[in-house]
Amino acid sequence: MRGGLPRSEDLRSGPLTRDRTIREEEAEKVDRTVDWTGQPFSCQDCPHLPMREAGRCVLGRICVRDQRAKRIDRFFASNSQLVGQYVDHPYFEIRTIAAKHANVFLLPRMMRDKDPEVRAMVAMRLPTPRVREMMDDPDRKVRIACAMRLQGADLLKMFSDSDYYVRLMAARRLDPPLLPVAASDPEPEVRRTVARRLPSDRLAAFAFDVYPLVRKQAAERIPPSTLHLFVADRDLRVRYIAAERGDLAVARRLLNDSDPAVADMARRRIAELEG
Repeated sequence: MRGGLPRSEDLRSGPLTRDRTIREEEAEKVDRTVDWTGQPFSCQDCPHLPMREAGRCVLGRICVRDQRAKRIDRFFASNSQLVGQYVDHPYFEIRTIAAKHANVFLLPRMMRDKDPEVRAMVAMRLPTPRVREMMDDPDRKVRIACAMRLQGADLLKMFSDSDYYVRLMAARRLDPPLLPVAASDPEPEVRRTVARRLPSDRLAAFAFDVYPLVRKQAAERIPPSTLHLFVADRDLRVRYIAAERGDLAVARRLLNDSDPAVADMARRRIAELEG
């Protein structure tokens, strides 16, 4: 660093960062260098040996033959022109990382890869029209990736998926006005996500949900004047929120609640509103 204020790169390369980097590099050197079959190997019979002088291939750190995903990833990041040679490699990890770095025009040939990790990576990178073709993939990882990419009517279709996490991902991304389609989902966490994102004036139905955390989520967002729907809730956490957020009529109904904490909150809410 020359005179004056330190630059951000100077701070990032301070002694603590350098020490951590050195420790990570030393840890990597200690690891055995084995290929995807678990067998030790060297650079002598590697077709990429000439690249070592340029630093684009380093045994135990930047290597496509290595078993470790991080080292394979570094190789493709440094040698993107070679990715196409590995899209059909027998090791799924190499194909998955190749799909991460591959030119988009290489991806369609990988859409039917036998390994779901590869197909999921492909779904994350394909243009949206091609992602639609993978919506019915037999593996949930791939369908979750599709739910992370699709929008509108295509995303709505994902709510018919048998896997709850696919539907949960769709609920996290769908435009809020369209979320009532998932308000009756059999999985509580999906309904809770809907209650978290649905417009607040459309939450009344959740007051009757069988799962208390769904009702609690709705109570946290519903207009205060509608919180009378929650004053007799079986769960004290829900009634507490009603006492905390409700209008004067709601707070007065909770003054004699069976739980002291709820009743105390109702008294404080009344004092706040009348003060």
